[in-house]
Amino acid sequence: MSSESDDDMPLARNGRVDRASVVPPVDDPYPADFKPLRAGSASNTRNDAMDLDGPATNGVAKRKSRSSITNVSYKDDSDDSEDGQPLAKRQRTRTIVSDDDSDDAPLRKTAKKSSSTPAKAKKPPVKKAVKDETDSEDDVPLAKPAAKRRSLGTPASSKKTNGVKKADSDSDVPMKKVAPKKAAPKKAAPAASAKGATSKAKAAAVKKDASEAPEEEEEEFEWWNAPKNEDDSIKWTTLEHNGVLFPPEYTPLPARVKLLYDGTPVKLHPEAEEVAWFFGSMLHSSHNVDNPVFQKNFFADFKETIKNTGGATDKQGNKIDIKEFSKLDFTKIHEYWSQQNEAKKARPAAEKKAEKAEKDKVEAPFMYCKWDGRKEKVGNFRVEPPSLFRGRGEHPKTGKVKRRVTPEQITINIGKGAEVPKPPPGHKWKAVQHDNKATWLAMWQENINGAYKYVMLAANSAIKGQSDFKKFEKARELKKHIDKIRRDYTRDLKSDVMADRQRATAVYLIDKLALRAGNEKDAENEAETVGCCSLKYEHVTLREPNTLIFDFLGKDSIRYYDEVQVEKQVFKNFKHFKKAPKSRGDDIFDRLTTSQLNKHLSGYMPGLTAKVFRTYNASITMSRLLQGLKADDRPIAEKVKLYNDCNREVAILCNHKRTVGAGHEGQMEKLVDKIKGYQYKQWRAKQMILDLDPKQKKKKGADWFALDPELTEEWLIEHQAQLVEKEREAIQKKFQKENEKREAEGEKPMPEKDLKERLKAANELAAKYKKENKSKKVVAEGRGVTVEKLETQIAKLDVQIANTKLQAEDREGNKEVALSTSKLNYIDPRLTVVFARKFDVPIEKFFSKTLREKFNWAIKSVEDSEWEF
Repeated sequence: MSSESDDDMPLARNGRVDRASVVPPVDDPYPADFKPLRAGSASNTRNDAMDLDGPATNGVAKRKSRSSITNVSYKDDSDDSEDGQPLAKRQRTRTIVSDDDSDDAPLRKTAKKSSSTPAKAKKPPVKKAVKDETDSEDDVPLAKPAAKRRSLGTPASSKKTNGVKKADSDSDVPMKKVAPKKAAPKKAAPAASAKGATSKAKAAAVKKDASEAPEEEEEEFEWWNAPKNEDDSIKWTTLEHNGVLFPPEYTPLPARVKLLYDGTPVKLHPEAEEVAWFFGSMLHSSHNVDNPVFQKNFFADFKETIKNTGGATDKQGNKIDIKEFSKLDFTKIHEYWSQQNEAKKARPAAEKKAEKAEKDKVEAPFMYCKWDGRKEKVGNFRVEPPSLFRGRGEHPKTGKVKRRVTPEQITINIGKGAEVPKPPPGHKWKAVQHDNKATWLAMWQENINGAYKYVMLAANSAIKGQSDFKKFEKARELKKHIDKIRRDYTRDLKSDVMADRQRATAVYLIDKLALRAGNEKDAENEAETVGCCSLKYEHVTLREPNTLIFDFLGKDSIRYYDEVQVEKQVFKNFKHFKKAPKSRGDDIFDRLTTSQLNKHLSGYMPGLTAKVFRTYNASITMSRLLQGLKADDRPIAEKVKLYNDCNREVAILCNHKRTVGAGHEGQMEKLVDKIKGYQYKQWRAKQMILDLDPKQKKKKGADWFALDPELTEEWLIEHQAQLVEKEREAIQKKFQKENEKREAEGEKPMPEKDLKERLKAANELAAKYKKENKSKKVVAEGRGVTVEKLETQIAKLDVQIANTKLQAEDREGNKEVALSTSKLNYIDPRLTVVFARKFDVPIEKFFSKTLREKFNWAIKSVEDSEWEF
């Protein structure tokens, strides 16, 4: 691992791990009571969890500067819950120390320098590599953590980054064709017995069908061990795929379900009715439908759709002129939506299973492609369904109708000579091309922001893995240049040339505070979010002697608030940058653009941009934190917590915050209840020991057998009732499952009297608890129960209690910090593999199955625990 001192860490608190653990939270799709923050306000909200740019299945956006895709719901969607709330303004103070205390050098105006730089046109080119959706930083919304004071090293030692993740489709490693293994011959199945002949015959038929078309096993393509391709601009030689899967057509509402206008039922064309359905099915999402901007945009598009589809009429066919939004009543639509959801949830398991099988059958042809002869999984083959756009923060276009995408809007990219997928009957593709320098399979442009959406390979594909590998290797390469970069920008903080001084100050902030570079934005079409280069006069407040107070909306409308003690020279520079006649709305760095900054950085290292700093500092911080930990024999749960502590430091560094979920308190209460449940089990086991051997009370002491004071009589009665109800539900569920199996096998279902007989066990359990509460005595139960067995059970419960307490501490400590974004996009996954091997923790504790597939290259390329970032 790196030998650099801990003082080089941007935010890792000099190698000390904050013991407050963190566990990645689970958030609902749409935060509740969402009120976007304006810069300078005392609250903060991040609206990530809405997955506004759509699920991973719905295309990758190449943004003009940033884009949003709406997460949609059809009539049968079952959940649209909210999970977010405004955040209290939190203050953090950081100190950046310098040995250099020299005065400001005189500034002179530079000739031939414009005070402003015109924004560049940002129409995304079709053929260029696009952002990897798996690298999206659209993690859960975060709230600012409690106030913190942090000390950062001098420019020559402290390391921080900025950057917005991107999936470089370029690859340094060639693809090679791998000969598939021959399928092993199928053995003949033994003859079925008379019992269950029907079901076994069906199973045999299915197996027979499968054997007729056996799938060839693909040998894994270990691209990380393959030789480097001389021309890495060529992404593939042959490419075959089946195109895209379009969303289902809209199903009109029943005649009884109508939109009301001023109390009158309204008849609409199906296209207009679908737009009304979008709004009506969202009534429970009050932070959207109660937003005046959302209402205004929706109503404008709704009226336009009505006009273009023949207008609205009443039952008699008379025209209805819809002029006022306040007279619209979507209640009937929302009630129908709720009924459909409840009915969908209540369906029997067999029906759900059959529906899933049908869905899988429809999707199967689109899930894989042939890339240079290899079978590769496609990540997002579904075309986005129509919906209402939501956006993040105070997006000016929230509520607008995202129109249905047609084949005529879609460009297909496929190999020459390959069969072009057929569009739906009566349609044709916009274009078909054969660009082997592009990694996308299909592309279209959505109507809200004009953003391009791309169908890409899945995160676990070779091309995506190579992109991740290149990103982290580029960050590792920065280690060789970081000291020179810091020396240079420290020198240029006093440059006589204003443009150079601004650039040096910006790099200082990007390095020290992990600020993103910031891109020019189209204010009319996008939420007003900024980065370092686009900071405005009002975003930075100066407080003597050397404190900068940052307060602005960053990427995805996450509020960035920080009080930072900086170099005296940096403070003096900001005084100059904010001098009159500058005022609110003016750029602080009026002589600098992101492109100019990145061009300067590329002079140190090919391909170096501001965003590489962010990956570098996240990974180097994680590396040094992990180095400071010593392997020992502590429980795995504690080792996982140590890793999460380190991950949390990186998340704070990268400002990966989230709004405290509306369900957080409920989740914490459940964990506390779970701990009490284990304690209650322990108490009963101890009472059974007394029943078997009363002398144990004197031997172990009365306190050992006492009931925990937190387990009040009221709680005990409620908990026992829950245990009885849980037993009752388990019996009913098992009974229902057995009957479904019998019906599937053509047997007669069991009668209800059998269920009643089984439910007696729950009644007996209730009676037992009632008797114990009255007698204050627990009779030993269980086959071959002994004192030794009960003591073993108590010891196991001690472990469960300790682990659950760790989990609760993790969740509470992480309620305002998102670990997943930094772990997924900024921390080199090989560091996690090194930790897992060094501490002998299963990699499954850190990477889900999906992430293990995505980072398969990291898991297999790191041979031991000595790998260094």
